[in-house]
Amino acid sequence: MRNLFRNIQNLHGRILRPALLGFFLMLFLAAFAPTTALAAPKVNIADGFDFPVGKPDAKNYYKSRGLRLRSPSHFGEDWNGRAGGNSDLGDPVYSCADGIVTFAHNVKTGWGNVVLIRHAYRDPSSGSVKFIDSLYGHLDKMSAKVGQSVKRGQQIGTIGTNFGMYPAHLHFEMRHNINIGMDRNGVPSTMDHWADPSQFITKYRRLNREWRPVAVPTGTYKAFAGFKGL
Repeated sequence: MRNLFRNIQNLHGRILRPALLGFFLMLFLAAFAPTTALAAPKVNIADGFDFPVGKPDAKNYYKSRGLRLRSPSHFGEDWNGRAGGNSDLGDPVYSCADGIVTFAHNVKTGWGNVVLIRHAYRDPSSGSVKFIDSLYGHLDKMSAKVGQSVKRGQQIGTIGTNFGMYPAHLHFEMRHNINIGMDRNGVPSTMDHWADPSQFITKYRRLNREWRPVAVPTGTYKAFAGFKGL
């Protein structure tokens, strides 16, 4: 009987000790292993939307072109200073709502300096949190950086000419489809994907303030001109 008990103890030790060693080894590796996944950034839910120039009501500016989803398409709005010409060159451009900068780069071609900002808002009709991107194109200067959190009415750049290609103006878009980024090819020309900026801002001008931030989807853009964004 004594030999049987001793054999059981030896067998137990041979099984238990490796199991304990394996368990502590996993804890050690978990503690010192490099982090491979970063937590998704968070933003405040927007308490409303303002116009991106002449804040908050586009004072001293006019909309020279609006959204047009049929050919010839124009997927946003062009905002000009009322004095005309390049009188608004260098004027401040503001984030239309709280959000996070997902793209800020000189992509050249017909765009020049472009900033995209992702916003979270609660739709009063459904009660659900939704996301929308705003785009600010042809900027003379950019003062926002990718990954930066911005507030409603915070300056993110200045009105430009795309380095002399156009008279000074702001090209401004809003997109329900947050996968578009700079690649508009193949995106259906419907209001499921695009928003009329002025109509959207007017509809959601004032929203309830919420103090709990929400996680924002990232990695939704294809690379464009060698730059992918957040």
